[in-house]
Amino acid sequence: MYEEQVKRLQEIIDDSERIVFFGGAGVSTESNIPDFRSSGGLFKQQYRYSPEEIVSHTFFMRKTEDFYEFYKNKMMFLDAKPNAAHLKLAEMEAKGKLTAVITQNIDGLHQAAGSKKVLELHGSVMRNYCRKCGKFYDAPYVKYADGVPRCECGGVIKPDVVLYEEGLDSGIINESVRMIREADTLIIGGTSLVVYPAAGFVDYFQGKHLVVINKSETAKAVGAELSISAPIGEILGQIQVR
Repeated sequence: MYEEQVKRLQEIIDDSERIVFFGGAGVSTESNIPDFRSSGGLFKQQYRYSPEEIVSHTFFMRKTEDFYEFYKNKMMFLDAKPNAAHLKLAEMEAKGKLTAVITQNIDGLHQAAGSKKVLELHGSVMRNYCRKCGKFYDAPYVKYADGVPRCECGGVIKPDVVLYEEGLDSGIINESVRMIREADTLIIGGTSLVVYPAAGFVDYFQGKHLVVINKSETAKAVGAELSISAPIGEILGQIQVR
């Protein structure tokens, strides 16, 4: 299955020297991390508050305990392991084919797989800081704290993730745009391209090959040369990096 599409993807990768990968939640579903917007995704489940409301800055500030109850259970998957997609992208970077991974994910799996140049648009559950003194805390400290995790100074710890109502890091945005502009190939994977401004990054691509690998059709018509409707790990796992 997908033999012809995988063959074409192999040809594109062989023809490329500066690949940038732009990925979303679908990259991690094969690591058993649920996505947000599919039929079984986080945003389709029923809670006392909507997930969009819970992961907002206002909710974090006003109902911190409720925020952390949801966040620890539904957004922190510390036992998850990189899948074939993460591993292949790290291999592509190590062999000089891929220049950057730009991700909307917060799970840290690209780094766990060995990727070095990872631009995290929405931050990471792996980094957490005291709002009072700025002290760093790792993910297990937050995950296994009773109730609201607190610093030794008494301050509330906040995850280094971009919540609703918060702006993206301008430095990461600018670097992402630069990497996409300089790429000869852009591979978009595991994202429906509905979240802005990230979805608009595709417009900066000026290279030769545009590829989309996503189980469902992307919401934004990007005019891809190659589009594969399949799990991304299943597809990338078949690629040889030469």
